[in-house]
Amino acid sequence: MTRAVVTVIGADRPGIVAGISSVLAEHNANIEDISQTVLRDLFAMVMLVDLSEADVSVGELRKELQKAGEELGVDVIVQHEDVYRAMHRV
Repeated sequence: MTRAVVTVIGADRPGIVAGISSVLAEHNANIEDISQTVLRDLFAMVMLVDLSEADVSVGELRKELQKAGEELGVDVIVQHEDVYRAMHRV
């Protein structure tokens, strides 16, 4: 199973979740878990996404989500789950 961790941070505004999740849906990526919060006007979201049925690689998805993030005014970071776990191991 190929999974990715998608992190989205930026100024809160309507449409962020829809904009990011629509890109995932276009490529048949399944959102397995999602957590989001708004701290005053700062939006933060982390998604665990299953890419085993997706029609794109992690790298291709990263490019598309970052483009969507630019249009939405937020920063998007996409990491393969293994890379994310290795970076957060102490």
